[in-house]
Amino acid sequence: MAKLGIVESIYIAPQAKAPVNAVIQVRVVPSYGLEGDRYFSKTGTFSPKDVPDRQVTLIESEAIEGLARDYSIDLAPGDARRNIVTRGVALNHLVGLEFRVGEAVLLGTRLCEPCTHLESLTQPGVRTGLIHRGGLRAEIVVGGTISVGDELREK
Repeated sequence: MAKLGIVESIYIAPQAKAPVNAVIQVRVVPSYGLEGDRYFSKTGTFSPKDVPDRQVTLIESEAIEGLARDYSIDLAPGDARRNIVTRGVALNHLVGLEFRVGEAVLLGTRLCEPCTHLESLTQPGVRTGLIHRGGLRAEIVVGGTISVGDELREK
């Protein structure tokens, strides 16, 4: 199994629009999401849609750095409101593929394009600056613990 990248940071928010909290590790549960996160407890803004690709979201740290470089928008990694911030992996290429993160196996379901809701919680220009690099939505196939420093690996 080839290494794809690493987990740089992990974030959860207890409810919709609440500030995110950085955690060192989190337990992920199939059909639910990350323990302690708004979508796990069905209190996220988009929870009524309750589809598998709301279980976990990932974004590349390189995309956040690109937002600062290309659009002069400084966004803290947690402010992107994605659960897992990665480094060294092209997340767009994982759509339709299963991959390992720590003990878990995830299925990349679709891109996590930025929306007006994200921009309303951050600052103008975030939506435009993160188009096609806003991250990845994933379904949890096999649960387990994901920790900062874990590798993303091919399955």
